[in-house]
Amino acid sequence: MSLRSLVAVAALMAAGPALAQETPPELRERPDIAAGAAQFVKPTNAERTEVLVGFLTRLGFTPDIQTFEGGNDRTGPMEGANVVVTVGEGERDIVLTAHYDAVKLRDGTLSQGIVDNVGSVMAMMEAAKTLEMGLEGQPVSHRFVFVFTDQEELGLLGAKAFLESHGKDRIAAVVNADVAAYGRTVMYGENNGEPSRFVLETLRALCAERGFDCMGYPVYPPSDDRAFSAAGLPVVSLGVQDAIGAHQMWLAFNGGEDNGLREGFVPPVFQRIHSAEDRIERLNGQDVARFGLFIADLALKLDERLAETAPPPGAEPAAAADDPADDAADVEDEVAQPG
Repeated sequence: MSLRSLVAVAALMAAGPALAQETPPELRERPDIAAGAAQFVKPTNAERTEVLVGFLTRLGFTPDIQTFEGGNDRTGPMEGANVVVTVGEGERDIVLTAHYDAVKLRDGTLSQGIVDNVGSVMAMMEAAKTLEMGLEGQPVSHRFVFVFTDQEELGLLGAKAFLESHGKDRIAAVVNADVAAYGRTVMYGENNGEPSRFVLETLRALCAERGFDCMGYPVYPPSDDRAFSAAGLPVVSLGVQDAIGAHQMWLAFNGGEDNGLREGFVPPVFQRIHSAEDRIERLNGQDVARFGLFIADLALKLDERLAETAPPPGAEPAAAADDPADDAADVEDEVAQPG
């Protein structure tokens, strides 16, 4: 199918408020998503930016390209580019993020970066188009701001740049997606502090309502969510995997010394990301589409809950939470040590 079919499928899925229903039989195959993901296989991240902007434009959005000065000690100064699209209107924002940059491998080439993180990018685009079409006649209280970040692999630089330019006063909640190219078990981090409690409660309720297999991780690998939690903002980081892989990863990060895994075991997903094995063949279009619809539903549920529990004017904002990234990063180093 062509890119145009992505819009058509999203329109069919958007009928009524239950956006994350099971895919009907006639729409189970999603070769359009696989074809779209394959376009991101480029030798540079700058070319990936061009692919993303073109994709969003063909889907009917007007992407805002927000450049920033990035890079790190290894790369030297390097311009980055966040790509932002906005759906709906409201005085406050629900921000949905996924990084589109890929890591450079030891041989100097760029990873295909499909699991990490083109699958999440495709899911976020599915969510954005579904929300845009589903909001016709369905009032909401918040804008949905989709931020496709650059230079996450260099230290969450795109997310930090977005926060610096956008500020945090408008942001009511953040949903981040990372590692989501295959599988139907929704993984989510529980380690972003007290301000994120209501996001987790909303997510868990949605999982129960939709009958999704969802797994919470007291310790979860760090991603762009850490930039937002360090600023005291409510945030959850999500991913999807096959059920066995998700359980193995939970045990590796949270099971302790007696986790039941064999000595030296590394979950398969961590053998794939940041390596030449992170390839387009890993992506399952139907799983990605299903995850995108789940994200759209979560955004609507957060909008509904926030509208019901909005603080009175002049209320003090939540204090910044202690950043738990160090604990998660320590565990990640012990488990995976990606290149």
